[in-house]
Parts: sequence; structure tokens; C-alpha cells
Amino acid sequence: MLKVNHLFKIFIMAKLTKKRKDSMSKFDKDLLYSLEDASKIIKDFPKLKFDSSIDIAVNLGVDPKKADQNIRGVVTLPNGTGKDVKVLALVTPEKEDEAKNAGADLVGLDEYLKKIKDGWTEVDVIITMPSIMGKLGPLGRILGPRGLMPNPKTGTVTMNIGKAIEDVKAGKIDFKVDKNGVIHVSIGKVSFDTKKILENASEVINHIIKIKPSSSKGLYLKSISMSSTMSPGIKIDTNTF
Repeated sequence: MLKVNHLFKIFIMAKLTKKRKDSMSKFDKDLLYSLEDASKIIKDFPKLKFDSSIDIAVNLGVDPKKADQNIRGVVTLPNGTGKDVKVLALVTPEKEDEAKNAGADLVGLDEYLKKIKDGWTEVDVIITMPSIMGKLGPLGRILGPRGLMPNPKTGTVTMNIGKAIEDVKAGKIDFKVDKNGVIHVSIGKVSFDTKKILENASEVINHIIKIKPSSSKGLYLKSISMSSTMSPGIKIDTNTF
């Protein structure tokens, strides 16, 4: 049985390697491309059996250890994310109808707090009220590493529960620079047409430029790349921004 599993893994890896080689033949890995050209090239990559995500990685000239350079932001993708975002609304009873009417997938409080405490995290976004944050604090070790901890700065801790849910469902996303100074953002699916990919990517990059901290000196946009699931990255010319 182990031998069969090993052979199956080799077969899968061989298929992925072939697809990656096919993708590499579509562009020159040493060239810098405009965002528009990259959006076209990525559409020409070999298709997988599922609708692959498209991601951009923006390498910034910042020091995330400094509080004012630990960049995070919120942006609404003009064409949405292409995925059905599963939203959990942790609210008190008087806010439950508002959450349900706005399209929350899961609505409640104590039962979900218990599930999270036991390790359950099968949602994409959690939206809650300021009065609930005290109960969520002890669950930070579970939610934090998964990017699920609600935060007033990203609009996920609010009394306007309905609008917050509608915004997330419409394509509102948040991002944060990692310890290496890189921001990773999913900006859509390969099923999007080129125009939608370009518009979403432009919205994110222009917003990152807009929130450049004043204390960041020297080159801010060090590099940008665009990739789809299991594809190589296409280098973007930062001088076009």
C-alpha cells in the first residue's frame, strides 16, 4: 500500500512539474511586465481542474518590527474575490436578524465561542460587536495565527453588523505585511477576464502605495509578482506605478 501511495505522489508531482514547465514557456522569468501584460499572461497558463486563485506578492522597503511600518490595510476589490466568503457573525440576540438579513452564513454567540475554544475555525471572516471582544480575547491564540481575529481597523468589530457583512461579501479584504516585509493578497480567480484581474490588482497596489508610512525611506516598492495556484510568479515592473 505504501508503494502505491508513493507512486501516486510521484505521478501527481510529475503532472504538476509539467504544468509548471508549460506555464514557464508562456513568459520570460527574467523580464519585468506591466500589470496589464501580466494579467493577460496568467490567463494563458495551463488550467487546473479547479478555478485557481490569483495572488500578488508585494515586497516593500519597510521594517515590520517598527510599529509605524507594520503595514495593514483594507481594500474593496471592484470585482470581488471570486470566492464565496463564509462569514460568522458573533452577535447578541438583538443583532441576529440584522446579521442574517445581510447574508451571514453563521450567526450566534456562545455556541460558536465554545466551538472556537475547541479548535474549530471553519470560516473565512468573523464579524462581531465591541462588547463581545472581551470574550474573544482568550481565543486570540487560535484565531490570530489564522487571520480570523476581528479588528476595529478592518471593520470587523462594529455595531453596524449588516453593512460589515455586506462589504465582506462584496469583496472587502484586509491585508498585513509579514515579518519579511511582504504583503500577500488574493485578488481573484483565473476565470476572471483580464480586465477584472487588472482592476483588482491595481486597486490593491495603489492602496498599498497610498498608505506608505512617512518613516519609510528609500525604495518602497521593491518588487511585485503575480501568480496563480501552483504557477511560477510573473515579475511586475514597479516603475509603472
